[in-house]
Amino acid sequence: MARRRASVPWGVTLQRAFGAVARANLGLAGKAATRAAKAVLEPAAERRKPPRGVGDWIAGFAMAAGGTRRFQLYRPPGVKASDRLPLMVMLHGCQQDAKSFAVSTRMNTLAAREGFFVLYPEQDRRANPQGCWNWFETRTGIAHAEADILMAAVKQVCLLYPVDPARVAVAGMSAGASMAALLATRHPERFKAVAMHSGVPPGAASSTTSALGAMRGRRTPSSPDQDSDWPPLIVIHGGADIVVSARNAETSARLWAEAAGARATVPRAVQRGQRHAMTITDYKRGRDTVASLCEVGSLGHAWSGGAAKRPFSDANGPDASRLVWAFASRQFDKAG
Repeated sequence: MARRRASVPWGVTLQRAFGAVARANLGLAGKAATRAAKAVLEPAAERRKPPRGVGDWIAGFAMAAGGTRRFQLYRPPGVKASDRLPLMVMLHGCQQDAKSFAVSTRMNTLAAREGFFVLYPEQDRRANPQGCWNWFETRTGIAHAEADILMAAVKQVCLLYPVDPARVAVAGMSAGASMAALLATRHPERFKAVAMHSGVPPGAASSTTSALGAMRGRRTPSSPDQDSDWPPLIVIHGGADIVVSARNAETSARLWAEAAGARATVPRAVQRGQRHAMTITDYKRGRDTVASLCEVGSLGHAWSGGAAKRPFSDANGPDASRLVWAFASRQFDKAG
């Protein structure tokens, strides 16, 4: 009687097949093939590793009518099921992803100390080859569809984790800043604060062509209706930014002020140690700060005070992550 052969899982079979092919290729190509394999596999493996530090790095994906997007959620250590912690939504810029943005901004370190969740949605390269959020595609509806997917991610995290849905803020860099503003104006009831770092105000573009003009500061969005009830805004922008004109920063703050009937206060200069100096202008309605404009004269197109030697990150600037969190936490305190 013939012996019955033990079944081999298909995954193991594939691994063996790939291994045989790899060994054959390596035998033919030698060290050149080894270097080529490492060039592909090592960066991919590195991307899968969580950022360094305490806490949890949790993968997920959100689905809406416009499609799906992956996200990463940072959970600080020691969170209990009975907790109700704030949530900061962080939208990366072009040529970035969730992990690189987390490393650059160091928001996880701040979240571990202060006690809040951080949600990092990630753009699909099939939706934009450069990894940019399509904030400008309002004419086709793509921008609004992406905003709805992001909103689905926020709702999912609030449902599955001990997040306080009344204390949610959204922040972004470059294209992420523009999408953050679009998201906050589209769903103002869901956010207590919005932060734009080096972005373009909503309504300044409706297509790829108009987006280029808007990035250069050549397009001004129409004035919104007063009492639009948008969440308070903090704008951070570098005066040496050659990618997105700093004129967009003042336009964004003025747009928020017009929506709320607020007025600009006297600008004040701030410098801490050897960091780049900044000028802060608050726009107030009564005692309430509707918008805060932080202009960093020597900063380029980079996250201010970010990790050193990282793309789109300037360690010499004032700490944008702390500025954003301090601004958002003040709004949370008022709401509570």
